[in-house]
Amino acid sequence: MLAIGKLAPDFALPDQDGREQRLSRLIDDQPLIVYFYPADFTPGCTAEACDIRDLHTQILSAGLRVVGVSPQPPESHRRFRDQHGLPFTLLSDVAKVAIKAFDVDGPFGIGVRRATFLLDAKRKIIDAVQADLRISRHQDFIQRAIAARESRSA
Repeated sequence: MLAIGKLAPDFALPDQDGREQRLSRLIDDQPLIVYFYPADFTPGCTAEACDIRDLHTQILSAGLRVVGVSPQPPESHRRFRDQHGLPFTLLSDVAKVAIKAFDVDGPFGIGVRRATFLLDAKRKIIDAVQADLRISRHQDFIQRAIAARESRSA
């Protein structure tokens, strides 16, 4: 997993609609939460995505945005997003370009580690968490990021 303080590598991946998205454009001069998850429609990943969905209004209100990354194709992401009403972008990393660049590839190259990164407007990693099984740690991480942003603007 990339360390806090490092510059996140830029990458270009297709979103759920097949449109190419570049990390540097997704940031667009505001902090971005990038979360990596193993697979669409699995119980843990669905719970995580729905937790983020339920926090999305607060995420936006705090001046943050969020994007999810996993190795399924865009069509799977579109169905996953539509079925669960996810209001954020999902990126398809079939070749594991971003997954490897962020050092969250699974053991022996199998699967993907569940990791969440908070990037500043210049792609610097402000904070990060990796917890493969304790999904609530990712929700807690995002809630702390929201609280930190809100306290800075108060």
